[in-house]
Amino acid sequence: MNCDISVVIPLYNKEREVAATLRSVLSQSLLPCEIIVIDDGSTDRGAEIASSTGSPLVRVISQSNAGVSAARNRGALEARGQYVAFLDADDRWRPGYLEKITSLTIQYPDCNAYAAAFDIDSNGHIVHNVHPSKEGIVEDFFREAMHSYICQPSATVIRRDIFLSLGGFPEGMKIGEDLYFWIVLASAGRICFTPEALVVYCRTASNRSAGIYTPEHTSRSFEELYRPEEGNSYRNEYIARCAIGKALTLCAKGDTEFGLRTERFFAYTTMYRRGWRKLHILNHIPARLRPAVHNFYNRMAWLLARKGF
Repeated sequence: MNCDISVVIPLYNKEREVAATLRSVLSQSLLPCEIIVIDDGSTDRGAEIASSTGSPLVRVISQSNAGVSAARNRGALEARGQYVAFLDADDRWRPGYLEKITSLTIQYPDCNAYAAAFDIDSNGHIVHNVHPSKEGIVEDFFREAMHSYICQPSATVIRRDIFLSLGGFPEGMKIGEDLYFWIVLASAGRICFTPEALVVYCRTASNRSAGIYTPEHTSRSFEELYRPEEGNSYRNEYIARCAIGKALTLCAKGDTEFGLRTERFFAYTTMYRRGWRKLHILNHIPARLRPAVHNFYNRMAWLLARKGF
């Protein structure tokens, strides 16, 4: 079995994690055709560590800091493989990931993307995620995605030509850029999924984007993806869920204008009414109280998830 997959690793100040991430790729039962590390203007030793692996598969490309979307897109442009596998520099793959994905591309050749289940590493505690139980083509992506995880950047392999034709991840978008692209991707064609948890997502890395958020500079928005002619379709409901989730984070950081705009636009949601009500409450309490309220809610949700609720 040949692997025609290029691995793209966006790197920004992850010197403590990137070595383990690269080892997880180099220890795959089926190796990729190349590993492209895009150093997105790091100020630590991450790029140096990546360059010192000694593997001929690893290629490090440096650029000025432009954000994770730009780094992923640059990697896809540089890639030589038919498929692109993205892997964040603090996540890791279990040994059979690329072999499994390659077998899926052979079994389901007409899909645009191939995704695997992933577990969450929270300070060394592994939490199993909610995901579809059936392997194969996802019959209704948006319906499934309303209550389970299908695509995640480090657990999704995409046909390179499709990725480039769709414009890649929205550059300048700091929160929800992956969700935005999954909506575009799922709207354009079929996605294949395996419930084998072959990816570990690290929730407690030294540099998480949500923790260092700076204002966005993008013309892209979830509003533009909405299709009014579809009413409360699962697609429109999923868009609302993603948009409200993003607005909750930004509103908690003090962006009342964004929160109110999202509250008004996505008031149509019926399936994510709880999230909409939470946004409504955050929008109408003093900004100084929002972080504490939002963090308390998230901690409780995380504890319940760990307990299986």
